[in-house]
Amino acid sequence: MNLGELVPMSVSFLLTLMVFSYILRDNPLFRLAIHLFIGVAAGYAGAVAWNGVIVPLMIAPFFTAFGGGGLDTLFLALPPFLLGLLLLGKLSDRLAWLGNPTMAFLVGVGAATAIGGAVLGTLFPQIAASMNVLNLEGVFMLLGTAVTLVYFQFSVRAEPDQTPRRSQALEIVGWGGQVFIAVTFGVIFAGVYSAALTALIERWSFIIDFLTMFF
Repeated sequence: MNLGELVPMSVSFLLTLMVFSYILRDNPLFRLAIHLFIGVAAGYAGAVAWNGVIVPLMIAPFFTAFGGGGLDTLFLALPPFLLGLLLLGKLSDRLAWLGNPTMAFLVGVGAATAIGGAVLGTLFPQIAASMNVLNLEGVFMLLGTAVTLVYFQFSVRAEPDQTPRRSQALEIVGWGGQVFIAVTFGVIFAGVYSAALTALIERWSFIIDFLTMFF
């Protein structure tokens, strides 16, 4: 093994041991490793945002427009550029209110994207798949989808001098939806646990392989 391979493997080995040191208790080595990982992730995200969004979509159009290019790209880049400048006001307590429109825009776009993705990417395809599969599995999927949606139905009619409650039939169907939700969360947890266990096994295998090169 040459030096170019030994150095990164040694750094990876040390960082792995620093993370595993948390098994004993919280310690400075573990916190240092976590800070390094977070810093590297933040730096990578910043580099991707700079090279993939800020430069090509916000800075380059200005040079293109002033260099004789079309003004249509400049008009498209100007709103996000101004919103980005307003967001810098959040760095100051006195000028923090300038960034409120940008934050409101980001929250609105994020909420719309999340809801649109959930409806168009999950809910509608799930309903379509449940309707297209005409067998026992399809009926079970359709039943699970229906009772889960009923569980999230909270509108009730208020009776005089009574606490608003759903009907007994909706309560029973909603309980079935709760069972499906619990099973789904269990499957998700099992998947996360399996992925974490796979990563743990891979790290232990790496430690053993690294040590066997010297002993």
